[in-house]
Amino acid sequence: MTIVDTLTTIVFFTMIAGFTELFVVGMEPVAVLKTRVIMIPMMIVTGRPYGAWRDLVFKKAKPATALSKSVADGVAFLSFQLPVYAATLWIAGASGREILALLATTSLLMLLVSRPFGLVLDTVRKCAGVSAT
Repeated sequence: MTIVDTLTTIVFFTMIAGFTELFVVGMEPVAVLKTRVIMIPMMIVTGRPYGAWRDLVFKKAKPATALSKSVADGVAFLSFQLPVYAATLWIAGASGREILALLATTSLLMLLVSRPFGLVLDTVRKCAGVSAT
C-alpha cells in the first residue's frame, strides 16, 4: 500500500503541477524540472500518510453518492494538505500574511484536484490488488 500510494502521489502531482507550472504560470522547462525534483522528497514523505488519512475520512463518513464522495475527498485533502503546505511555506520563510493568502487561494485548486486524485488513487490501488486499510 505504501509504494502504491506514494508512487501514485508522485506521478499524479508531478504531472498536474508540472503542467500548471509550464503552461499556466509559464515557467521555463528547466525550472519546472528542478521544482518537480525538489518536491519528490515531500511527496515520498506524505504519499502514504495522506492515503491512510483519506481512508480514515472515508471510513468515518461512509459516503455513498458521487457528491458525498467528492465532499469526502475534498475534506480529506484540505484537512491534510493545507497544514502540510502551511508548514512548507513557513519553513521557506513566508510571512503569516503570505501564508494565509496562499492557503486561501490554494484551497480552491486543492478542492478541484482532490476528487480526481482520489479516483486515480482508487484505480491504481485496484489495479495493484490493494485496498484501503
